[in-house]
Amino acid sequence: MTMANGAELNSVEMLKARLREAGVRYVFAQFTDIQGVAKGKTIPLAHLEDVFLPGAGFSGPSIWGTGLPRHGLRSEYYGRGDITTAQVLPWLPGHARIVCDGYVGGEPFDLCPRQILRRQVERLAARGWTLNAGLEPEFFLLQRNADGSVRPADAHDHLEKPSYDYKSLTRQQAFLGALTDALQACGLDVFQIDHEDASGQYELNYHYSDALTAADRFMLFKMAAHSIAESLGMVFSMMPKPFANMPGSGLHFHLSIADEAGGAVFTDRSDAQGLGLSRTGYHFLAGLLHHAPALAALCAPTVNSYKRLVVGESLSGTTWAPAHIGYGDNNRTMLVRVAHSRLEWRLPDASANPYLALAAVIAAGLDGVARALEPGAPFGDDAYELPLSVLRERGLGQLPGNLGDAVSALEADTVLGEALGSAFTAEFCRFKRMEWIEYSRAVHSWETERYADRF
Repeated sequence: MTMANGAELNSVEMLKARLREAGVRYVFAQFTDIQGVAKGKTIPLAHLEDVFLPGAGFSGPSIWGTGLPRHGLRSEYYGRGDITTAQVLPWLPGHARIVCDGYVGGEPFDLCPRQILRRQVERLAARGWTLNAGLEPEFFLLQRNADGSVRPADAHDHLEKPSYDYKSLTRQQAFLGALTDALQACGLDVFQIDHEDASGQYELNYHYSDALTAADRFMLFKMAAHSIAESLGMVFSMMPKPFANMPGSGLHFHLSIADEAGGAVFTDRSDAQGLGLSRTGYHFLAGLLHHAPALAALCAPTVNSYKRLVVGESLSGTTWAPAHIGYGDNNRTMLVRVAHSRLEWRLPDASANPYLALAAVIAAGLDGVARALEPGAPFGDDAYELPLSVLRERGLGQLPGNLGDAVSALEADTVLGEALGSAFTAEFCRFKRMEWIEYSRAVHSWETERYADRF
């Protein structure tokens, strides 16, 4: 939004009045950095107009992943508020949040994650399409030990198979109830909460929305969860794999596309394969599979992500994390699970930046549609039960085994890189390559325990 005319100024004044009536005294002008972390600054309500023009100002080089210089006009990063996102924060009395888009030099900033997603949403809109996304966040509730390590917050949560455990779920009701109430007050329709496969691990689901709103809501979810957990003396963690002997946390995307009339673009009840997918749905799916190695860098963007995406038997037993590139009818062992004419994209983990991951998914899917790519036949077996040699014989590709390989795949995928923006792709790969090198040079306890006195 700009402050170019009186009507727009009046809408800001109306917003200020509504926020003041709701008891708001401060507005948090919030943006998301390349890491997927909520950033911003607090603005007194009396200066609400500044959030929209020129925007909340930040030192560009102080923000991860901007690549901005230390001096000159382009060293300043401005977060301009999207007035439609104004939201009172129930867990932070007297405060509201407004989501900001990044601007540099008076222009939309090419490396702003929200601007990157906006551009992909516009590509869909040019076809008359809207991508709807339901994000399913899994997370851990932890306590920090004196030495800095972490453990599950609930000391009694140690069943061999803790999924859906009633007792563990109810013991954390103070957190889960407060989080649910806060999200419901913010307009997120929470419809189920459960205990997941690991000790201390939970999942909370709320209804889908368009891609941009889904990303905004996911960031709101994280902000609420962090604050509420801290108030209760716990650590809210979206680390993909905190414990080697337990399953990790995913962030599955349920994807569908609606046309201008609200029709389901992916749906065809006459589908000969019985999955209920249209030809467009299959082409979009094929684009995801084709670009999967590069998508891994954006959907599984940390060193720790690849401890979740294991090839072979998991140390924690059953894992719902995909390792092989394929799809199937309600097949949770595949990268894409087809259910009810929707695509469940199972690659993302809880550390993913939602704007970048969704933008990349749209770009990959549209490439599949544009080139009429075919995904091959669905995979009908349990991939976890079959040897790697058999999976390869049956044509299933394999995801990158570490962050370094995923970054290399993104660097080599010029179609996806150009769709997201060459400047962004270069900076993202530089940033993540640095992370991988830093990790690779570190000496870990596993190494000292194995090698210290061996030779």
